[in-house]
Amino acid sequence: MALNPGPPAFGPYYENHGYQPENYPPGHLVNANAYVPYPVPYGPSAVPQYIPRVPTHTSSPATVCLQPKSSSGIVFTSRAKKIICVTISIGVILTGAVIATVFLWKFVKNSCPNSGIECGTSGTCISASNWCDGISHCPSGEDENHCVRLYGPKFILQVYSSHNKSWYPVCQDDWNDHYGKIACKDMGYNMNSFYSSQGITDDSGATSYMKLNLSAGNVDLYEKLYNSNVCFSGTVVSLRCIECGTKMDVSRMSRIVGGTNAAPGEWPWQVSLHVQGVHVCGGSIITPEWIVTAAHCVEEPLSNPRHWTAFAGILRQSLMFYGYGYKVQKIISHPSYDSSTKNNDIALMKMQTPFVFNEKIRPVCLPNPGMMLEPTQSCWISGWGATHEKGKTSDILNAAVVRIIEPWKCNSRYVYNNLITPAMICAGYLRGKIDSCQGDSGGPLVTEKNSVWWLVGDTSWGSGCAKPNRPGVYGNLTVFTDWIYQQMQANR
Repeated sequence: MALNPGPPAFGPYYENHGYQPENYPPGHLVNANAYVPYPVPYGPSAVPQYIPRVPTHTSSPATVCLQPKSSSGIVFTSRAKKIICVTISIGVILTGAVIATVFLWKFVKNSCPNSGIECGTSGTCISASNWCDGISHCPSGEDENHCVRLYGPKFILQVYSSHNKSWYPVCQDDWNDHYGKIACKDMGYNMNSFYSSQGITDDSGATSYMKLNLSAGNVDLYEKLYNSNVCFSGTVVSLRCIECGTKMDVSRMSRIVGGTNAAPGEWPWQVSLHVQGVHVCGGSIITPEWIVTAAHCVEEPLSNPRHWTAFAGILRQSLMFYGYGYKVQKIISHPSYDSSTKNNDIALMKMQTPFVFNEKIRPVCLPNPGMMLEPTQSCWISGWGATHEKGKTSDILNAAVVRIIEPWKCNSRYVYNNLITPAMICAGYLRGKIDSCQGDSGGPLVTEKNSVWWLVGDTSWGSGCAKPNRPGVYGNLTVFTDWIYQQMQANR
């Protein structure tokens, strides 16, 4: 969290090069009284290769029949040796058969490898990116008939009608939590995290709804739904698949604005991602099993999940060595991530064991379609990043207020000269002073709306730290929500 200028932070040196110093062409002169256009050829630098200190595992040696001895030291006869060797060989074969059976069972259990999604009872597997894309890929069209989403800041449940090619809110008539849990499961949530399902007044101006047909019998939820122009209750379903976006109130806002220390439970979704005991990047908890971070954090050679450990609910890096770390099971980078431009800079981490939520560890909400943010919406950034450019990473979690900067301003020739894509958000201040920095990469950019905290960005890149006309750039989570749900669904 950069404050420019400022004293260097104390504590261990945890370095991350998601941010790179600006490189101007040889002989380029900068007028101290005017900001020059941003040189497009000198855009976001590639992330240097981290060399994790991970021991390599050698393969197991082949089984060799050694000459065993009895406790009395007497050498066994040739016949005894043969019997022992045969016994050992049979044991090895049986052990291998058991291991093969376990792997086969796991493969059969996950009948759609490589993040595919199974088409109902047909067993056909399709790519997660083909689910709810408007084109039927499953034999019975399940990929377009099982499309649900949460809309707007009130979490209004919407179901896609493949017949009318449109999204409709679901009428509260005859709805209950059982159906809500099914819808949440189809978005990739664990049904155990289900929070609430209730009716709210529809203020979207909808004139048509999806409605339950209870006389349809014991069939699939989506076969019970039909399009109707009447909703007797006058309310639509507001569905919360998880209690997210809540945090402890801390009455010291004036101190946070300057980018000072965070309080326990103030940013409960923030995690520190370590490699070999060293903080490398930040991340945000979105479910008990899933973290959002930046794709540039997990480039080779750090793409292997066994390198990573996540720490949550701990403010100080120096205390994480004594705390409980959560191991990572799977890493999924966005397939369209571009390491040279940092476009689509987002990745997901699935944990081996779920987070245990409490006052200090809680998830943040993913932004729903229909979320309207102000052009200069106030947001918060947090992390253990350096407190000044090229400085040491902070030992304690810091947070600061930044404002979204409109794309046309950020793409002006005096700022980032058209390097900002729709998959990016600029946030900070053109005057500098407050910004993200080395070590903050992958961490959250959040905002509060309707008394809920939403994850609108992940820390991606910037030119230096806290420089005038060089604000921080973040992955635009509002663009990636559908992709996140697809991955959660395909990797349950």
